[in-house]
Amino acid sequence: MLSKKSILKTVSCAMILGLSLTGCNSKVSSKSRDKKEDTVQFSSISTEDAEKYALDDDYIFVDTRNDSYYNGFKQDGLARGGHIEGALQYSADWIGRVNDNKLAKFVEDKGIDKKKKIIVYDTDSENTKKVAKMLKDLAYDVSIYNKLNEFSENEENNMISFPRYEQLVNAQWLKDLTDGKEVESLENKDYMIFEVSWGPVSQAKDYKNSHIKGAYHFNTDWIENGPDWNISKAEVVKKNLEKAGISKDKTIVLYSSDSSAAARVMFALKWAGVEDVRILNGGLKAWQEAKYPTESKINKPKKIDNFGVVASNSQINISTAMEVIEKMGSEKLKLISIRSWEEYIGKTSGYDYISKAGEPKGAIWGFAGSDASSMQDYYDPDGTFRNPLEMAELWEKQGIQKDDKAAFYCGTGWRAAVPWEMTQMMGWDNFVLYDGGWNMWQMDEELPVQLGAPNNMKKPDSKNDFK
Repeated sequence: MLSKKSILKTVSCAMILGLSLTGCNSKVSSKSRDKKEDTVQFSSISTEDAEKYALDDDYIFVDTRNDSYYNGFKQDGLARGGHIEGALQYSADWIGRVNDNKLAKFVEDKGIDKKKKIIVYDTDSENTKKVAKMLKDLAYDVSIYNKLNEFSENEENNMISFPRYEQLVNAQWLKDLTDGKEVESLENKDYMIFEVSWGPVSQAKDYKNSHIKGAYHFNTDWIENGPDWNISKAEVVKKNLEKAGISKDKTIVLYSSDSSAAARVMFALKWAGVEDVRILNGGLKAWQEAKYPTESKINKPKKIDNFGVVASNSQINISTAMEVIEKMGSEKLKLISIRSWEEYIGKTSGYDYISKAGEPKGAIWGFAGSDASSMQDYYDPDGTFRNPLEMAELWEKQGIQKDDKAAFYCGTGWRAAVPWEMTQMMGWDNFVLYDGGWNMWQMDEELPVQLGAPNNMKKPDSKNDFK
């Protein structure tokens, strides 16, 4: 007869064995599920079908590539750059970066309609599979097209590039440039790379911690000054740029942890007359994710003797409030606020050094972010610039049209430079920047101010909620 101790021992062993077997079975089942997910099949369409469906309103094409290639850069193996006319964008780089609870609405907000047949395309089949699976899981009718090279070879097939797509470059382009390779849209080999942030290099924490190998620090004080934080006088800017080694005919590539800083300096350099200025889309994060080299040593630029003639380009800048008022009357100029909704309706000034809240009378809200330091409405889940066409669609609902004469502004000029750069890419040259912004406007007691949302309007949906 077995003892109580022996019985317990036997039962325990059986339980352990059972649990072990169950665990093993679960593990096998999990692997089987993973394998099943990896082998999900999607129907692929031919180039002949793609050419036909591109003209059919019942189909939506979704480009899953890097922004640069959608915008206009020619990808290796393709005859042309840009995207299939009418294609929407959902980059494979966004997979895993959107909150699961917000994914369905985020995809819908991109214009991807469940009533349509969806075709995802890329030159990388893994990218199309990733996005196709995500859409299939959301119950979309999705197919794959992986022969974009064939589509691009036929000149009768429309592929669209932004007029100035080259202003926004990706990490691969910049890496090729630093490696001495030929890169698209650039013949000038005389270039400099700058990390942009406020303050001297001794206070530039991001730069001192890690920066692109060979990059210099650009102090935003070199191009603007208080108390209004407008662009500094031409001679001051010229001298500072010469100290930084920048001439008007040198290619300048900018990046910053806050992309509005890079956009602000791009605007200032264009105002000064620098002919070729680029922004690294996604900044240092994109560079590091590509596993490209960084360093922490401080690089000191070599001073040059002559920048060239400072253009003081009035074609892209309105510097004073009185000029804004005059143009609002004589040219029907539309003034577009790139400030948070709380700033726009007058609940906060947004800055501790700006005492008054409100907006210039007649200002239209043009989207921004949750506060004065945020521009989340303008960025994608991977930190790159949002598709300008999406912003143009939002602006249109606000009464802002491509052919309008318009001026973006914010508090002091940083945030407004982001949409200005987008309009530059799209070739909307009648859109400028009102440099003085709310800071300068609120300094004059005589200028008309609006408080509260005009006509009690509700805050418009930016259609970009992914966090």
